[in-house]
Amino acid sequence: MENEQHSRENHLLSVLPEAERARVAPHLVSVEMPLGLVVYESGDHLDHVYFPTTSIVSLLYVMEDGASAEIAIVGNEGIIGIALFMGGETTPNRAVVQSAGQAYRLDARILKEEFHRAGPVQRLLLRYTQALITQMAQTAVCNRHHSIDQQLCRWLLLSMDRLPSNELKMTQELIANMLGVRRSGVTEAALKLQEAGLIRYSHGHIEVLDRPGLETRVCECYGVVKREFDRLLPDLKAL
Repeated sequence: MENEQHSRENHLLSVLPEAERARVAPHLVSVEMPLGLVVYESGDHLDHVYFPTTSIVSLLYVMEDGASAEIAIVGNEGIIGIALFMGGETTPNRAVVQSAGQAYRLDARILKEEFHRAGPVQRLLLRYTQALITQMAQTAVCNRHHSIDQQLCRWLLLSMDRLPSNELKMTQELIANMLGVRRSGVTEAALKLQEAGLIRYSHGHIEVLDRPGLETRVCECYGVVKREFDRLLPDLKAL
């Protein structure tokens, strides 16, 4: 019963109908997700999926020379390991914890069984996947057409949407790796936001002081992603 209650900390688990949640809950294992943990590497066979509760995981595409760029972030709204139920078993991207916290781990076999029942779990996961694809596409557009300042605002707002507080532990170097830009560019952008009174940054700790202010500076990409998640993943009573 404890897992069933705590599963409500993850949006996907919390909106499952009672019967589906009762089948899944006994198999959920609470795990720590420390900052920088590599949940899986490109090409790994997926034995588990993860439902973040208080952690955020960054999905990164890694080039042959080691350079990387973030394609999406996943927090308490989602699931890590969509390749498992999409039929791929492996994935070409890396998943790294960008904000420490907790998640629920679920055995791949259990998720597949639920997905192949072709009921509420399948419909929920497909709708989530559509929303995630929108985030990936919009991230690619944003990285190509918008300034580092706007990208940082988008990244901060998406992160705040997935955290229980307005604080985030994250170094500028890690942010630069996520956005695929130089560290100096992130430093300059963060300084502008701090001077404007929107954030406070020090020693790998970011605190958002003025969220409405960030929303006035962010590009359209944040709104596009948020609206799609809100549209596809409200309370899902129709599952």
